[in-house]
Amino acid sequence: MKLSVSGRVTATAVVAAVSLLAGGSVAGAAPVQESVAAAAAPDIPVANVKAHLTQLQSIATANGGNRAHGRAGYKASIDYVKAKLDAAGYTTTIQQFTSSSRTGYNLVADWPGGDSNKVVMAGSHLDSVTSGAGINDNGSGSAAVLETALAVARADYHPTKHLRFAWWGAEELGLVGSRYYVNNLSSTNRAKISGYLNFDMIGSPNPGYFVYDDDPTIEKTFKDYYAGLGIPTEIETEGDGRSDHAPFKSAGVPVGGLFSGADYRKTAAQVTKWGGTAGQAFDRCYHSSCDTTANINDTALDRNSDAVAYAVWNLSA
Repeated sequence: MKLSVSGRVTATAVVAAVSLLAGGSVAGAAPVQESVAAAAAPDIPVANVKAHLTQLQSIATANGGNRAHGRAGYKASIDYVKAKLDAAGYTTTIQQFTSSSRTGYNLVADWPGGDSNKVVMAGSHLDSVTSGAGINDNGSGSAAVLETALAVARADYHPTKHLRFAWWGAEELGLVGSRYYVNNLSSTNRAKISGYLNFDMIGSPNPGYFVYDDDPTIEKTFKDYYAGLGIPTEIETEGDGRSDHAPFKSAGVPVGGLFSGADYRKTAAQVTKWGGTAGQAFDRCYHSSCDTTANINDTALDRNSDAVAYAVWNLSA
């Protein structure tokens, strides 16, 4: 997640955005009237998500300790994700751009089939800051989106809508990659995107469960998912222009997403809801060298990864 204008995350920053089609109760939950789409949404193995994070950590370690825009670690990260998707049967496209005199890359992966006039996208930024490996910010979102894409392939899923997944470059420099992608879409192709879902920091070590609140239907989709787990949610107050959903929203695309918290502090009331430590940051290693594989809460990562799949299945069905 990129820095705000002040360079820090604050509890008073405003909120982000959303849009999905809801449907049914949570897969595996008690309620009776479960939709076919909800029942079909797979459980995402957290061990698989963590294996991707281990690879991203290894890439950072081998490349100066980071995966930042324009650095060897970022390109190696893109190559890792692309190889997994190519092997799974996706059509992948690398989009190249320039920022701060360095070459950046977006990776876009299309799953064959579905109505190409109704495109559902799920994405995350893959770059880190220069000071660390960026495993929570945003290896967590990137790995969950990747494993959801691979789950689509394993299930040989045939959604009604067309599925597209994306990994953005240079988010930490100001949403550069995602803005470049949106700005280079024709108005016709922008209109074909029926929803973009963004996942940025979903494994924070002292986690909260925050939902973007732009679209009431989509907000309800995520809230219903967590209600099925008995977990209350809060509205994401990180700031409406702070991650890669913002360029899509500005272009009129419905957007949504999840967030587990950055460097502002968890309150006692939030501890009552979610556990953890009051007075401590959701992620004490935000934008720091300690944002490594040790900086992940497995439970939050597991729940949020399953929520990614739940949303993708429901939105595309």
